[in-house]
Amino acid sequence: MFGLFKKDESAKLQKEYERISEKAMQAQRNGNIELFAELSQQAEEIGKKIDEIKAKGSS
Repeated sequence: MFGLFKKDESAKLQKEYERISEKAMQAQRNGNIELFAELSQQAEEIGKKIDEIKAKGSS
């Protein structure tokens, strides 16, 4: 019952993942490959955290 008001950490991370991925795409389109690589790495790390949280939730 109290889980109803608990914030979903994976949803928060998913929004952050999407925001960073969008920035990475824009950097790539603008030819800023260094920024694209950095943002892609950050997005990948967040993606791994999301996978870990979902794996713990399904266990």
